[in-house]
Amino acid sequence: MAVLDTPKLSTNQNKLIKKLRRNVGKAIFDYNMIEEGDVVMAAISGGKDSFAMLDILIALQKSAPINFKVIAVNLDQKQPGFPEHILPEYFESLDIPYYIVDKDTYSVVKAKIDEGKTTCGLCSRLRRGTLYSFAESIGATKIALGHHMDDMVETMFLNMFFGSKMKSMPPKLLSDDKRNIVIRPLAYCRESDLIKFSNFKEFPIIPCNLCGSQENLQRQNVKAMLTDWDAQTPGRVEAIFKSMKNVSLSQLADTNLFDFQNLKIDRSTEKEEYEFEKEHVSSSNIDESLYINVTNI
Repeated sequence: MAVLDTPKLSTNQNKLIKKLRRNVGKAIFDYNMIEEGDVVMAAISGGKDSFAMLDILIALQKSAPINFKVIAVNLDQKQPGFPEHILPEYFESLDIPYYIVDKDTYSVVKAKIDEGKTTCGLCSRLRRGTLYSFAESIGATKIALGHHMDDMVETMFLNMFFGSKMKSMPPKLLSDDKRNIVIRPLAYCRESDLIKFSNFKEFPIIPCNLCGSQENLQRQNVKAMLTDWDAQTPGRVEAIFKSMKNVSLSQLADTNLFDFQNLKIDRSTEKEEYEFEKEHVSSSNIDESLYINVTNI
């Protein structure tokens, strides 16, 4: 298989490649995303993120201590004007195993969504169902998607603000029917790095606006909010993402995940000293004789 690295890279470009590969490798290790003998179906949309994911997975495939296969799969949704030749030519030029799957979800979306309304939600669900089914048909054991850290943080806020749920895109997901596992190898990668990577790699980007739909306005607003936060306090997005990995259920409010109703005190064990517990009462109107062991509290 052809090597994907562009020759004569600058020092900064080499550093960026190493950083992205290191982050992808760590995400794969932390979540056991890829195992010995896996067949990884890399879903390639034609956007910068999926191109970057494919490039990095193939590079890691050569140096990984385990054996796994990577198969690129593009779902051609029959959008008018979609340049059907670009992806096959790209895959062929690099000798990447691939499938182009034809599925006219475009007509379904246009028939069900009123003109002027965003089609992204339904389009995504139809695409996911097709990819799940195709993964089984080719014996793929993992489905790799190109969502990155920014996507995951944005999705958490979208669900909080507009769905009243605290959830996001997990780095690794077992489908509801338990027939497929989805992985997101770019979970530790920032979008800004992927943009730089895509620019010097010169991937043949296919825009995602051929159907006439604009990106969800709510997501645009959340992205702008996070961009502003990150500009004011660099590292803010990384900090939010780390919080998603460090959840304290007892400090939230979900009664389905933590049993708040049956919390009970237990003073039968030896008492540990609290910090700053040696207080001094200077005034009170309480008759302490009315309380049992009040002096021991």
